[in-house]
Amino acid sequence: MNILIIANHFWPENFPINILARGLHDRGHQVTVLTGIPNYPAGKFYPGYGIFQRLVDDYQGIKIFHVPLIPRGSGSTLRLILNYLSYALCAGFLAPLWCRGAIDLILVYETSPVTVGIPAMVLKRLRNIPIMFWVQDLWPESLSATGAVTSGLVLGLTGLLVGLIYRYSDLILAQSRAFFPSIEKHGGAAEKLVYFPNSAADFYRPVAVEAGAAERTLLPRGFRLIFAGNIGAAQDFDTILSAAELLKDHQDLHWIILGDGRRRAWVEEQVRARGLTGTVRLLGRYPAEAMPRFFALADAMLVTLKKEPIFALTIPAKVQSYLACGRPIVAALDGEGSRVVQEAGAGLAGPAGDPQALAKNVLAMYRLSKPQRQAMGVRSRDYFEAHFERRMLLDRIEGLMQQVKKGNDNFFRAGNWHCGF
Repeated sequence: MNILIIANHFWPENFPINILARGLHDRGHQVTVLTGIPNYPAGKFYPGYGIFQRLVDDYQGIKIFHVPLIPRGSGSTLRLILNYLSYALCAGFLAPLWCRGAIDLILVYETSPVTVGIPAMVLKRLRNIPIMFWVQDLWPESLSATGAVTSGLVLGLTGLLVGLIYRYSDLILAQSRAFFPSIEKHGGAAEKLVYFPNSAADFYRPVAVEAGAAERTLLPRGFRLIFAGNIGAAQDFDTILSAAELLKDHQDLHWIILGDGRRRAWVEEQVRARGLTGTVRLLGRYPAEAMPRFFALADAMLVTLKKEPIFALTIPAKVQSYLACGRPIVAALDGEGSRVVQEAGAGLAGPAGDPQALAKNVLAMYRLSKPQRQAMGVRSRDYFEAHFERRMLLDRIEGLMQQVKKGNDNFFRAGNWHCGF
């Protein structure tokens, strides 16, 4: 098939859609991507990219069109609005001009903002191309949860746009089953709703790290608790730092942050102000392919989200990466993310936004024996293979794409969408 993927973020930014796109390409599909100029998470264009630089790119045989946009900058509300609108408007205008070849199906990868669906609707209106809409973030709930928007009018108008996008979509994929009620509430028909979770790239797997490896020199001796990913508002670093404060007398218990984001400067300032320089270290951003080697040197992995109803519905993508690498997990999550960690027997999970509970679970993991943590790691990998393994999910989405292409409405009415993982 000729598949057009529309996404706010794609390679060289690190998002799960990269994995899916490469898998579809490797299976013989013609994959093209319409995305923005890479600027996440630091908020500035990556070196070599710009409004008039490298707008057409290639990722392992996948053709990429980078739409001009205003970068996120420091992540202020105004800059995010400008970023969201500039992408939606430019992509809506340029999609019919740039994507003129044969297209059998559009797959929209919807991380925030939901306006990523606008260019897909334009193409469907002009060329009657079916749309699969893969929901990663719920809107308008995401706007209110992060505090970016409090206006009832704006949230109401956003809800109307969400409903329009859902109605235009031929099939709606949800990365969490807990998303279903919200999607249905905003106009997504139950008969075209499918649970389809994120996976992890094949390089996320248990690895052995040689004795003289460079990664070992970057990590302190002692118990290593590693957080990998975006340093943003949603990740609730207030709770992480407060828990680290409670345990700072344990000088051999180290909180290691791998990543970057708009709250990094604030976190660095807080580490100094709270006297945590001996136990909290920010190592910066490394390529995704390097992560399994760091993970292998961790005694446990950390995942957190803010205490907001919307975040209780999601499974953070890093959970799949941690599971795939066979690592024990300490989670400060509500809802679906917590359920996965506990159901897998992969670690210790406590409520979001509770520093005392997080500190208690970190200390409990610290006090476990190495064989006990290794057993958790084995269960992590087993659960990943049973529920999130990449080839299994590729088989599944290929089948769904064929059905959408054929327009066989009876397939969905028959309830086949319940076949999940």
